[in-house]
Amino acid sequence: MEIISNTTDFYLEKETAVAIGKFDGVHIGHRRLLEEILSFKRKGLASCVFTFAPAPAVLFGQSDGLELTTREEKRLLFERMNVDILIEFPMRLETAAILPEEFVREILVRRMNTRFIAAGNDLSFGAGGKGNADFLRKLGPELGFRVKTIEKACLDGREVSSTYLRSKVEEGDLVTAEKLMGMPYMVAGRVVEGKHIGRTMGFPTVNVIPGPDKLLPPVGVYYSSVRAGDRTYRSISNVGCKPTVTDEGIMGIESYLYSFDREIYGEDIEVYLHAFRRPERHFKDMEALRCQLKEDIVAGEKWRAF
Repeated sequence: MEIISNTTDFYLEKETAVAIGKFDGVHIGHRRLLEEILSFKRKGLASCVFTFAPAPAVLFGQSDGLELTTREEKRLLFERMNVDILIEFPMRLETAAILPEEFVREILVRRMNTRFIAAGNDLSFGAGGKGNADFLRKLGPELGFRVKTIEKACLDGREVSSTYLRSKVEEGDLVTAEKLMGMPYMVAGRVVEGKHIGRTMGFPTVNVIPGPDKLLPPVGVYYSSVRAGDRTYRSISNVGCKPTVTDEGIMGIESYLYSFDREIYGEDIEVYLHAFRRPERHFKDMEALRCQLKEDIVAGEKWRAF
């Protein structure tokens, strides 16, 4: 996948089918847009995702900056979906002020060679967010592209949105979050060396420190799975600061992997959080913690297959 980032100076020679959006969470509604542009690959168009970095709401102080899917995670997911080109368009005051018609003519048509656009019915772009799908449709015949509006996906009678997905993650309802995303909630990161407390108790673990922009569910223990290399392992994970063994207050994810016994410090892994088991808490001593960890691991073995 070709990634174009941190620049407005680019040109795509191949004709493209484009999906525009923030894609936070890459939920089942976003996947409909992606399926549309991917279908045009057989017609000779390159599939292209156009997104903003950071999101406009972050630039204008309307967001806390926490993301359901970080930039690195989006890159990983788009590549696995076989997207050809990802454009992370820099969102600054001057780029946010581009008029909608200039955005279409200069960026979509001249720079991106766009021939097809998949758009949600809530799409907005250009200065003041005044550009929308209807605006694109009006310019399409003149500029040589076609527009298809994709209706919002629904789950249990409710529209799927990043806002709704965010609320489920914040509640710790990762079972519903998984349905909204079409995949388990993911935290990708590099394995760092911990204090080896788990290993001394007979439960070796792997540790990931999420970036400061990653939205995490409530602290606690979760049924999970971990992708390491080309394999995925059943696991159980603690999201939190591990108050029994440290007072550093650093948020991390510590996972015990079943049927796993190798060192992977420095490797990139993905932790998939499936369902909440129990809150994180402070134990009176290490033996009490060890007993609880043993219970958690046994419970994880009995939990449904991921």
